[in-house]
Amino acid sequence: MYITITAQKMGGNYSQSSADFVGYLEKENEGLEQRDMEHFFNQFGDEISAEEVVKEIDGNTAKLKKKEPKFYSITVSPSKYELRKLQNNSQDLKTYTRELMKNYVASFNREINGRPITIDDIKYYAKIEHQRTFKGTDFQIKENQPYASKILQLKTEIRNIKDGRAEGNINNMKKEITKLESQAPHQQNGKRIVQGMAKDGNQSHIHIIVSRKDASNRFSLSPGSKYKASDVKLNGETVKRGFDRDKFFEKAEKTFDKNFGYKRNFAETYKARKDFVKNPNLYFAALMKLPANEKALAFKMITKTGLPIVPSIPVSQTQIALRVFKRLRRGAEVAIKSSSIGI
Repeated sequence: MYITITAQKMGGNYSQSSADFVGYLEKENEGLEQRDMEHFFNQFGDEISAEEVVKEIDGNTAKLKKKEPKFYSITVSPSKYELRKLQNNSQDLKTYTRELMKNYVASFNREINGRPITIDDIKYYAKIEHQRTFKGTDFQIKENQPYASKILQLKTEIRNIKDGRAEGNINNMKKEITKLESQAPHQQNGKRIVQGMAKDGNQSHIHIIVSRKDASNRFSLSPGSKYKASDVKLNGETVKRGFDRDKFFEKAEKTFDKNFGYKRNFAETYKARKDFVKNPNLYFAALMKLPANEKALAFKMITKTGLPIVPSIPVSQTQIALRVFKRLRRGAEVAIKSSSIGI
């Protein structure tokens, strides 16, 4: 389960409207019949129109400055192992989203009118998507890049020869291109993975847009708060503040496991990824202490993700460190950073 929380951002200042973001989330509905579309939903309703989402989010920004985000985007990406536990992707993920957002409000150290905030106090809209494409930040694209660069160079040389600007053997260059295409380390259905290519398999995930202001448009609720939980004096009154991201991510996993009877492997946990960044020795020690079957599954999962890629299960902690340390740490740091809004 990968969950990221990002502040809305458009250019130098924050956009005054959510229209562009909402429009982006509507992209999968293009060309589909009404019955096949995925609609926005929230805690209380289904089939909410994009126009209503924009109206409600844009109308809930009282007293926010131009340099303050008007909303936050939460992306929830279950792994293929988690998705296998679902009976109906769309309906099950909607059910999960509604429980997840209860975890979200429970992670705020805030009170409204002297009481803890509840799900009724936030304004959010969610949408299920079933497709993903490879992006430039994906490790498959990065590791295929040297081959992509050589192929592009050869294609440019072929055009120059055809246009009379250079000389060379076009047939040999085409053979070299074919060779490079097949040698690229990351392939899908026999083709080199390139940016924009649709990912195979079940890619269902959740996008959530949640207003910075509470439903009454009076109070600011920021999951980007630098504080987990603290009290501060404001106008002579003690005010609670903070959002516990660790608590939110861990509860999100537990909620999924409970709802769908999922047995989570060590390698899938947010705590494990965070421990790797903060204390790699602790991470490796815990990994090596797993029962043999769980350890084997852990490495299988690791191999299939954007974290480390290992050709076989290492037999010692030293081999693990040598083979996967750099890539795992880099990937884990990215995951942790994006999950905590980079602060």
